[in-house]
Amino acid sequence: MRVLIAPDKFAGTLTAVEAADAIAAGWRRQAPDDDLDLAPMADGGPGFVDVLHAALGGELSAVTVSGPHGSPVPAVVLRVGETAYVESAQAAGLHLLDGDPETATSRGVGELVLAAVEGGARTVVVGLGGSGTNDGGAGVLAALGATSDAVLDGGATGLSQVTTVDLAAARGRAGVTLVAASDVDNPLTGLFGATKTFGPQKGIAEERIAEVDGWLEAFATATDRRTSLEKGAGAAGGIGYALLLLGATREPGIGLVTDAVALAERARRADLVVTGEGAFDFSSRAGKVPYGVAGVASEALRPCIALAGQVLVGSREMRALGIESAYSLVDLVGEERALGAPADALADLAERVARTWSR
Repeated sequence: MRVLIAPDKFAGTLTAVEAADAIAAGWRRQAPDDDLDLAPMADGGPGFVDVLHAALGGELSAVTVSGPHGSPVPAVVLRVGETAYVESAQAAGLHLLDGDPETATSRGVGELVLAAVEGGARTVVVGLGGSGTNDGGAGVLAALGATSDAVLDGGATGLSQVTTVDLAAARGRAGVTLVAASDVDNPLTGLFGATKTFGPQKGIAEERIAEVDGWLEAFATATDRRTSLEKGAGAAGGIGYALLLLGATREPGIGLVTDAVALAERARRADLVVTGEGAFDFSSRAGKVPYGVAGVASEALRPCIALAGQVLVGSREMRALGIESAYSLVDLVGEERALGAPADALADLAERVARTWSR
């Protein structure tokens, strides 16, 4: 049997590469003669550059940029021909937060873009997702030379008095084709905007949501209100908005990675497609890896199943996402082992699933 294994990361425990290896190891214990094709995936969030490097090759360049609260953090730029790929989570990721989320800046992401431009790239693709910042991308613009009567690289707080922003220098300094690889469709502000939707998971208190969103509304008014309403403007705490202001086009991250790893062609050669992520829930429909992989499998007329840390949807919702069956790591081994020995636990789950699906 030919099995295509295409998981996302299991956030906080396994990278996509580690998850694919663990699933393959367990599967082989039950079905050693199956032909396994490993295709680790990403949607623009953490792991985006690693997955593309594994698929495309290219040259990695190490850089040091500003973290969300100003401390230097390591990051990399992947160069493939004239195209560079960077990952916003490396500079502004949730895991880097060490202070007030309202003062967290995306400046380091702008520094990553600048490093790619200065390295000679003609196209820069920015993976968006996993951000701990919520500054509307103002820090990105500041790093590229934008000026204002407010503090652009002081987090959302710095925008509380903003009335004017001059983007001319930033647009000139970028001077390349920009692509925002986004896994969400949210606008910058409002009921479905960056602050309301993602602010709480970054530590912004519920009673602060309205005021912080108001600061981003003021920022949008001082820059380009219409662009702030576009799909993906609210990605990565508004980094998507900054890139759109600079003339970026938007591509779903999962679609970009799917093309890079030739997933459609590989799915057609498979008998079964296996995907997975840390928590499989209905939000997976919003540009996440399992939904994207399931769509490719459906087009190839191949069944798709999911292995996840937790399965939080019923069978009807699962099938609406294009997944035939989903299997929970926590249900099999318990939360303690799932978190304490995730690779071993995922291998055990894959071994059990292979009993049902391998023939």
